[in-house]
Amino acid sequence: MPLPDSTRAALQRGVVIPAMPLALNDARRLDERRQRALFRYYAAAGAGGIAVGVHTTQFAIREAAYNTYHRLLALAQEEVNRADEMQSVPLLRVIGICGETKQALKEAEIAQGYGFHAGLLSLSALRDSSVANLLKHCTEVAKTFPIIGFYLQPSVGGRVLPYEFWRGFAEIERVIAVKIAPFNRYQTLDVVRAFAEAGREDVALYTGNDDNIVMDLLTPYRFMVNGNQMERRIVGGLLGHWSVGTKRAVELLAECHAVTRTGGAVPADFLSRSVETTDWNSAIFDAANGFKGCIAGIHEVLRRQGLLEGVWCLNPEEGLSAGQAEEIDRVYRAYPHLADDAFIRERLDEWLA
Repeated sequence: MPLPDSTRAALQRGVVIPAMPLALNDARRLDERRQRALFRYYAAAGAGGIAVGVHTTQFAIREAAYNTYHRLLALAQEEVNRADEMQSVPLLRVIGICGETKQALKEAEIAQGYGFHAGLLSLSALRDSSVANLLKHCTEVAKTFPIIGFYLQPSVGGRVLPYEFWRGFAEIERVIAVKIAPFNRYQTLDVVRAFAEAGREDVALYTGNDDNIVMDLLTPYRFMVNGNQMERRIVGGLLGHWSVGTKRAVELLAECHAVTRTGGAVPADFLSRSVETTDWNSAIFDAANGFKGCIAGIHEVLRRQGLLEGVWCLNPEEGLSAGQAEEIDRVYRAYPHLADDAFIRERLDEWLA
């Protein structure tokens, strides 16, 4: 499906893109009613796009035993089509693309059939490949489908991707954006510098650094390129973290954009808000336990709000870590303004209808 000009322009300005959780019932099967409610929540909250089939959605949906992958993509197509009828700028439709080249190309073909605009390209299946082979893989996929680069932190299945990779990746014509999520300042700089030095101002930079969301959105990244100072900014976020508190995230991003447009000093209030956001994330994403409960933590917040029935994951071994529910209690008490509870409560019956 061609990417509408208005959607591409919104992507480059910066939008909120929640990474879609998977709504399951107690039999660990797709709960279509509640899945639809999630799509409706994100659209109503003002998200500029939706990412499906990514880490937050659980990569296991691709396994035939679950009979979930095609059902979810069809449902996504229906709900996003429905949302687009009610707004002037169509939502950006992002699909996670996984596996080695043969699988990735097949997933890209399937995604196009369901009306997706671009693929968030995971390189987890090529953990031992050379930079040259990684770039060859990315180039092959991009020939068939626009791609969004993805720097995923190693602790949840990613790999270290050096500056040389990102500088080569910046030369791939059909790259439209990059999700930067290594949870590492040095590695974040590698990505931003690579695109600055390549002169790819048409590629939108998005944060996935859940530990540094607010500062990523406020920071001017400046580099000397051929004797001239080049500035790039991370303009939006594609985040599992933003699958909860989505309306608050939309408001936060608008405030960050207002600050960066002035070019002046960042108000001190944003520094404390950065800490609040990171602390909120630490509980939901289970940072204390190496992020083992990150998906279940998202589910727990959505369960409390009535959008999900439970915290079930496809893998019965995945769930909340010991003490994680108590940590979520703590951040709820400390930062109630970061949650969308009132907004959801007013509309939940409509979304579940």
